[in-house]
Amino acid sequence: MLTRLRQLADGLTHDVHAMWLAARDPRTPFGAKALGVVVAGYALSPIDLIPDFVPVLGLLDDLLIVAGGIWLFVRMVPAPVMIEARATALAADTRPGSHAATVVIVLVWLVVAGGLAWQFLGFTNW
Repeated sequence: MLTRLRQLADGLTHDVHAMWLAARDPRTPFGAKALGVVVAGYALSPIDLIPDFVPVLGLLDDLLIVAGGIWLFVRMVPAPVMIEARATALAADTRPGSHAATVVIVLVWLVVAGGLAWQFLGFTNW
């Protein structure tokens, strides 16, 4: 059973990488690109809605958001694009990431969170 879970986790890693690649493809519709960037950013981001140290819920939110986002993304992207992206992700055998990418992702999340706080907490009168 542990081997099966490891295979599923590896499959999700490859799908997130494939989703990132497909989202950057010009043949992918805009709505799918936006969804792909958000889901891949969430999956690769060190920031979670519910931190992973919270028992069960910490991992469950990741599973539901990432798996559901991948499922919806794959339905929105043309099949040839997903086939090519999955082949490229499998060939790379690593998820995209670097310290610079982590900094960029964290900054994007901070800007989004700050903008939402600004809008919803009523700071627009300043």
